[in-house]
Amino acid sequence: MAVSAKSSPLSELRIALPSLPLRLQEVGRFVAANDYDATTRSMRDLAAEAGADPAAFTRLAKAIGYSGWDELRAALTEARRPSQTSPFSARAKRRRHGPDADVALITDKLEAEAAGLPRISAHAIADTARTLHDARRIWIAGYRSCCSVAELLNYELRLFRPDQVQIVGASGPDDLDLGAFRPAEAVIVIGFSPYTHASVRVAQAAYHAGATLIAIADSVAAPMAEGADHVLLFEAASSPGFFPSLTGALAIAQSLAAVTFSLGGTAAKKRLEDTEARLAAASTYVSEKG
Repeated sequence: MAVSAKSSPLSELRIALPSLPLRLQEVGRFVAANDYDATTRSMRDLAAEAGADPAAFTRLAKAIGYSGWDELRAALTEARRPSQTSPFSARAKRRRHGPDADVALITDKLEAEAAGLPRISAHAIADTARTLHDARRIWIAGYRSCCSVAELLNYELRLFRPDQVQIVGASGPDDLDLGAFRPAEAVIVIGFSPYTHASVRVAQAAYHAGATLIAIADSVAAPMAEGADHVLLFEAASSPGFFPSLTGALAIAQSLAAVTFSLGGTAAKKRLEDTEARLAAASTYVSEKG
């Protein structure tokens, strides 16, 4: 459905995790969360810190297609070398020639955006919305360009759940919010390649806190999707523009808000009406003249 990120040992590991035996899943999550240590420390030291048998690291490597731990470790080391430094300019193509070149680019972009929307899973969004409806609190994290998606979702949800929705880091340093995650809460993390370290930290904090982790991402291999209870995929890389597309992410965010409101029934409608009354009293909007 979504365009996958380039294959890497960590992405291979994250994709394989759900199908591994429980003990190997635990070792795999340890490796994914400590990939630097995995490239610099001995297998025995890693096993001691993870509380696992050293042989489990060899079994993990073989389970995801490597001959043993040494080969997986070498692949992890290679993957940590400096990555592409031009994720956006590398997408740029030379300007087309001809009187309608610019119109053709816009047409191609709009067609790519439209083609990606039907591939978003409506069933997955509906399942996730039910999780949001049941959550005591909803946290939302989106960094850099994904801030716009996070802010839109935050705004729409707060129209009818003003006391239960918050953007991570909106009221202070991110780490204060990461320490406030609790079970029975939902944490939404939004991102696409190249992924920010901040989004991964939020996802890992949610997972360790026992909160429900929801990833809105361009790939199941996204590092902030590892361990997620719900992964909502959108196509970012198929757009011909120099910058990946957020159209799918925005559509997912608005769909989540719409279904969560619907599930809230009369109580959600009453809170929305209260919000509208407050906005009207404050003369927030320009009055329409007949």
